Amino acid sequence: MINSSEDILKYINDKSFKKIFVLCGKKSFVNSGAENLLKNIVNKEIKLFYKKSEIPILEELIEIIKDIKNFKPDLFLAIGGGAVIDYAKIANVVEIRPDLAELIVNYTYPFKNKYTKLAVVPTTAGSGAEVTSNAVIYVNGIKHSFESELLIPDHFFLIPEFLISAPNKIKASSGFDAIAQALESLVSKKSNDKSVEYASKSLRVSVNSFISFINDPNMKNATEMSIASNLAGKAISISKTTAPHAASYPFTSLFNISHGHAVSLFFEKFFKFNFDNLDKSVTSFDLKKRFDLIFNLFDVQDINSFNSKISLIKKKANLEDDLTKFNIDIIKSSEDVLKGINLLRLGNNPVKIDGKDILNIISKN
Repeated sequence: MINSSEDILKYINDKSFKKIFVLCGKKSFVNSGAENLLKNIVNKEIKLFYKKSEIPILEELIEIIKDIKNFKPDLFLAIGGGAVIDYAKIANVVEIRPDLAELIVNYTYPFKNKYTKLAVVPTTAGSGAEVTSNAVIYVNGIKHSFESELLIPDHFFLIPEFLISAPNKIKASSGFDAIAQALESLVSKKSNDKSVEYASKSLRVSVNSFISFINDPNMKNATEMSIASNLAGKAISISKTTAPHAASYPFTSLFNISHGHAVSLFFEKFFKFNFDNLDKSVTSFDLKKRFDLIFNLFDVQDINSFNSKISLIKKKANLEDDLTKFNIDIIKSSEDVLKGINLLRLGNNPVKIDGKDILNIISKN
């Protein structure tokens, strides 16, 4: 599962690839060491596109698609975090058309085929986007999802050394995203035996490696977080995420809080809501048994101890969840927040949850 720089070079230097379109974030491309790696590629025509937006937005997606079509690559290489990889996955299967925004908003885009081969190299350990069949894009500040098997990259490379130089804020946000994805996968309505296996394996690694990866990154914990993230991605590709992810999106688009950090804001409250409403579960499995599994994975006895452990993890990772520290007045912003919630993700929650429930959860002190 883990790769080396030589693996990428061997793949890229395959003589069948003559033109390579590289999508990346400028800082992560340089800091990760990927820029130096590409200097070892010979006899290839390479075009670089540095993404500018912190989150994947429709306007920049259209720029990327236009550049790809003009360049006509035979390999599309995405090197970066979740936003870069989501852009690449979508740009490789979507055509520019007058009704594109409408199709995205209505989740009715008619997927047909991939434009070219797509290989991705994550520079963060969190999203698992290298193995998922979905990707996100913001249209007018609201997050929407694409879902299709065509979105799954043809190849991915996990290079632990590329993760080490990421800023602590990015390590914390992306790492918590991996933990959240695995936990949400375990309670998602769409979960099955395979997703439970992936999510459980992911948590057994991430819970023990996450904080050390932030504070003292090395090849061992970087490798462990790469694997944990990848497994969490495989889990949510089957089960999809639930309420914490659904409610996180407007906090990214409206208040510029990074994705994993936004997921962490109310995480404990959503899990408490699900546990307190076990008798209202709409799952085909026993939700109580899934919580027992979660408690076992976290070596705790009950929901309060579990939430205390999550809160401690957040504190050690410096993931602030006091909205006043962000100058957010949740009551004043409630209408915009509710408007930005991803209904697809909300529908996967193990207990039916509506806007009123969410407002009640996120406005609690």
